[in-house]
Amino acid sequence: MAPKIVCVVGPTACGKTKMGVLIAQKFNGEVVSVDSMQIYRSMTVGTAAPTEEEMCGVPHHMVAVADPGEQWSAARYAEAATACVDDILARGKLPVLVGGTGLWLDAVVKGHGFAGGHAESETRKILQQRLEQEGIEPLLEELRQVDPASADKLHPADEKRILRALEVWLETGKTITAHNEETKNIPPRYDAVWIGLQFADREDMKALIDRRVDMMVDEGLLEEVETLLKSGLDPHSTALQAIGYKEFFGVLSGTATVEEALAEVKLRSRQYAKRQLTWLRRNPAIHWIYWEKERDFARALQISTEILNAQGVC
Repeated sequence: MAPKIVCVVGPTACGKTKMGVLIAQKFNGEVVSVDSMQIYRSMTVGTAAPTEEEMCGVPHHMVAVADPGEQWSAARYAEAATACVDDILARGKLPVLVGGTGLWLDAVVKGHGFAGGHAESETRKILQQRLEQEGIEPLLEELRQVDPASADKLHPADEKRILRALEVWLETGKTITAHNEETKNIPPRYDAVWIGLQFADREDMKALIDRRVDMMVDEGLLEEVETLLKSGLDPHSTALQAIGYKEFFGVLSGTATVEEALAEVKLRSRQYAKRQLTWLRRNPAIHWIYWEKERDFARALQISTEILNAQGVC
């Protein structure tokens, strides 16, 4: 029997952090953050990383564990987070995974590992150079020769996945399609109970996102961006590509106003929330809780408790 865990998911600003803490308190659990940007230190404001006050004494893992100059892949995250989950289980507590980075969540829950290749490999560097020199079309055609199923699914604009598929083939001699076929029928590492949060009315979600962005600026987001840049962090680093950071570069250089940057962050945050929902809706196991105008956490905890009890989480 795969061990039970809980996953609290949903788009940005939907209340995952608070819901995760409430469930952890109720079920003797600990939280594992599944957020590709909350792993970085010194980025508390822009990533909405939980504060000590918001944690309410509940242990949180995988928050502020990486230097902003590092690049973390889903595979690297899954390895570290799985160690946390297994440790929580070994101590007789319930792991509560909280976050909106769908690929990373799936990587931990399924536990199948990834096809070969990594971001710093020589193969990746060569493919990246070829992309810059030749463009994407020759690379996509090369992929079509060895893995037509994968090539047919990929749009030429999806350069990252095209390079990844070629990298897997060049490094392992096996296509990424074959790897996916081999792993899809393997039972998941964990028996996850999924609790999803979203607004019944999309406009309410957008309004809350806008308010949260305003709050981030009030709490010092611009100063946080400035401090990171002054520390010598490369503006092209993965960490500074996070929504809420790169949009403020222009403010610091004098080429954009705070108001213009704010509008851009709000737009990109709403677009990101839409993409998150699209990803999550592929998962039929999610038990969705819908917010009305306001988020009623007491009601949501009651519903979650009924779901978790029915699923054997005690």
